Amino acid sequence: MSHIKDIGDDFLSLFFPRLCLACSVHLVRGEKVLCTECLLSMARTDFHLRRDNPLEQAFWGRCMIERAAAFSVYNRGSRIRKLIYALKYSGRKEIGKMLGELYGTILSESGFMHDIDIIVPVPLHPARQRKRGYNQSEYIAYGLSEATKVTVKNNIIRRIEQTDSQTKRGRYERWENVKGLFFVPEPQEVRGKHILVVDDVITTGSTMEACVNALHEAGEVKVSIVALAAAQKLTL
Repeated sequence: MSHIKDIGDDFLSLFFPRLCLACSVHLVRGEKVLCTECLLSMARTDFHLRRDNPLEQAFWGRCMIERAAAFSVYNRGSRIRKLIYALKYSGRKEIGKMLGELYGTILSESGFMHDIDIIVPVPLHPARQRKRGYNQSEYIAYGLSEATKVTVKNNIIRRIEQTDSQTKRGRYERWENVKGLFFVPEPQEVRGKHILVVDDVITTGSTMEACVNALHEAGEVKVSIVALAAAQKLTL
């Protein structure tokens, strides 16, 4: 049966070629979203293997986290930057799911996921989510959950109000823009838990910091964080 499916997929690819979303080459059988070359050549941080890594250090004195990791390095021209853009603005939700599942497997094999109870995506404001149609961080979380079997809960953290885009703001402006922005409506849902907060990219860390602080304000919790990418300045 799978052989027939493979033949069908090959036939369809003649008319509707599947292209790598990073370099636009034709994908071959078994490849999804990315070609093997792009997947292997993507800059990795390997922070999941290092305690007190640069990403963890970036949050020292800002919020309390147990562990921090990012799959790849986010900079101008990087493959992961192009993929995250397509995930957020081109409706390519499968990117989040696929990379989340891949990273979830890596994190599980390294022991990074040990004692994690809940996976929580960073929320979008409802108005922005309605406009986009989805929250990209949720799809990353779904992929992580698929690989790790840890439950995703989307309603743990809520946004209080809409904020302007963070894209062109400096670090302090970003922090001011999200300070006090998040809250936990049902604190009993998180007390005593170790929560993994998931986002697509960490640039200055202001949004993640606000989420982590909101969780700690809700009660006795442990919090770790992951993202598909971290800005190069946070990985050095």
